[in-house]
Amino acid sequence: MSFVPNTDDNRKEMLNRIGVKSIEDIFAPIPSKARLARKLDIPANSELEVLNKIDELASKNLSDLTCFAGGGIYDHFIPAALDTIISRPEFMTAYTPYQAEVSQGTLQVIYEFQSHICRLTGMDVANASMYDGATAAAEAVVMAMNVTKRDKVVISETVSPLFRKVIDTYLSGHKVEIVTILHKDGMTDFNKMSDVVDEKTAAVVTAQPNFFGLLEDANNAADLIHRVGGKFILAIDPITQALLKTPADLGADIVIGEGQPLGIPVSFGGPLLGFFAAKLDLIRFMPGRIASRTIDVDNKVGYVLTLQTREQHIRREKATSNICTNQALCATAAAVYMTLMGKSGLKQAALLSAEKAQKAQKLISEIDGFEPFFKAPFVREFVVKTPKPAKDIINEATKHNLLIGIDAGRWYKNMDNCLIMAFTEKRTDNDIIRLINSLKEYSQHGVLSGM
Repeated sequence: MSFVPNTDDNRKEMLNRIGVKSIEDIFAPIPSKARLARKLDIPANSELEVLNKIDELASKNLSDLTCFAGGGIYDHFIPAALDTIISRPEFMTAYTPYQAEVSQGTLQVIYEFQSHICRLTGMDVANASMYDGATAAAEAVVMAMNVTKRDKVVISETVSPLFRKVIDTYLSGHKVEIVTILHKDGMTDFNKMSDVVDEKTAAVVTAQPNFFGLLEDANNAADLIHRVGGKFILAIDPITQALLKTPADLGADIVIGEGQPLGIPVSFGGPLLGFFAAKLDLIRFMPGRIASRTIDVDNKVGYVLTLQTREQHIRREKATSNICTNQALCATAAAVYMTLMGKSGLKQAALLSAEKAQKAQKLISEIDGFEPFFKAPFVREFVVKTPKPAKDIINEATKHNLLIGIDAGRWYKNMDNCLIMAFTEKRTDNDIIRLINSLKEYSQHGVLSGM
């Protein structure tokens, strides 16, 4: 059975219509040195053979891992109703209409997503979503530069290294000075930050909690940058946020984060969902698009795209960003999740995660060779000093279906023997006991059994 959707006669007719003799003629304007010089090695398999091959590859995935990894992506419980709702064809197939104004349902979902993000962050306005937390962070920095007309950005090393990498990539085409403040005992060194923040600084970027799971003095960062007329960008964890002061209370001007914990499966690291919120006076500088609720001529409620400051809709030099869409399906999932959970449900998930993390850290501290690497307060994620390189322990643990954490040494100097561990409401007491017993065995014998 062929997977080609048209016949030889179809292709011949199309070629005749555009006035060429072969497919090769269509690609003639492309320089030969830029074209693939060999044929693609695609086996001529039947549909059944392809399905069998995919099943064979999929069977190698470790789908039943008990997850203690975090770093921005977390294994939270997802209510069964969520998949049922977002699997409806009007949500699943609509994806992200370029003319979203023709779909009142799509606009209403976007509006409700934005409203939830505003409630969660305390900010005035949120956009329809970004591709992921990292691109949201980069867009926030660009926005702060556009607002302040400045070309210097100060970023704490405790912000996710993935966020910082994407920010570097985004700004590689700009004439901008990026100053990274090295952490001190896992926290932002505000003394060093105060030395470099000046009237040329467009923004300060910190996280709450930070990449190590620790709680930062965000008000200090806000004071430093506001004193010189810049903008404070704060990255947050949406679940932990249910237990903390809102970014608005901390003085943030722009709030960004990774929305995956809001009802989106871990799924090997994607797809993800970026959220982006800001103060009202910054609304016309925001990237992406914003849905709003209004009243039509018949006094009926309707939803519209009020701001679409992108290249397709306005003059290119006036565009705030080249992002031309949003993560509509993931944003829908997040809106459904937050609606199902409600304020009390989110708080309960955050509390359970924190309680399990605090309990686990205390038990891990009692194992020879393992101890907390930092002393500052944390919520549901912390760094553990290990007797051997963390990557070795991670590799050993995966053999026993334990995703035991992430290797801090991938991104931070002198932290090769450091494991970042995260806990969610899904981790049962038995999961924690199994983890502790495995670490005890590793401490004694240098191996893990996963029991």
